[in-house]
Amino acid sequence: MFYKLARYSLHQVEGHLNLAKQKLQKPSGHKKRKDYSRMLLAYESNLKSFFHKTRTENLNMAMINTAIKPFKATAFKDGEFIDVSNEDIKGKWSVFVFYPADFTFVCPTELGDIADKYEELQSRGVEVFSVSTDTHFTHKAWHDSSDTINKIKFAMIGDPTGEITRNFDCMRETMGLADRATFVVDPEGIVQAMEITSEGIGRDADDLVRKIKAAQYVANNPGEVCPAKWKEGEATLAPSLDLVGKI
Repeated sequence: MFYKLARYSLHQVEGHLNLAKQKLQKPSGHKKRKDYSRMLLAYESNLKSFFHKTRTENLNMAMINTAIKPFKATAFKDGEFIDVSNEDIKGKWSVFVFYPADFTFVCPTELGDIADKYEELQSRGVEVFSVSTDTHFTHKAWHDSSDTINKIKFAMIGDPTGEITRNFDCMRETMGLADRATFVVDPEGIVQAMEITSEGIGRDADDLVRKIKAAQYVANNPGEVCPAKWKEGEATLAPSLDLVGKI
């Protein structure tokens, strides 16, 4: 039942709830009506929560192997403001690192971690873009005031309208903030890997680099795949009928 409801629009879900209300209000007696009312409120809250969670998960899962949407924005990079767009990433690997907000707590540790890997990523032809719903002016102020953020050499995109964040389906609509989300995009503009964590769980730049290496290897070696914990130089797999059941 819940799986099917995940495909419905919120309007359709509310329609089902209204029908349920009519049915649950039929029992006579004040106590029965009060008990059913409590049940209905709990049901309504749980169902809407499930709807939004499942809907978001389905949208995020659908990002894999899809092209990113066109965008234009202003970013802070290397002491100046620059214009960036989807045209800038054509023909190269790129990483979009979304985070909730500047001047916070987990976010600077994540961005600083990626800053430490930026030179290595550049050597592999990978460009990095951090994105939050702050403005590019706020990014500059943060960059100027934080030793950790001051290490950043990649473009810090301002997305105050939330357009880019919504394009990647990682907006917390009730807060106007981006989720803690990472997307690896290939030279064709196709999303090849993604990661989303909850508010208190920071990401690991080492594992991001590992995934990028795996994505690049698979792209350059058709017919081969990278197993769990694969690291550059280790053995890969070549899926075939003979391999079925032997791993």
